Amino acid sequence: MSRARGNLVEGLVTFVTGLGLWLFGGDVEVPVVTLTKVGVVMMCVGGVLVVTGLWQAARRGA
Repeated sequence: MSRARGNLVEGLVTFVTGLGLWLFGGDVEVPVVTLTKVGVVMMCVGGVLVVTGLWQAARRGA
């Protein structure tokens, strides 16, 4: 698997996991963190990974 494809897959999995936490983690109480905020951070990180993977794929194709 190429580096670009790996970043795309990892980014999508991270984004979807963060989306799930953001949507359904509001009722769960964890002593240290808020799961909805963790979900937002994970979605941001996943989005950056997806953009990085797309950038790497575009540069490779050029």
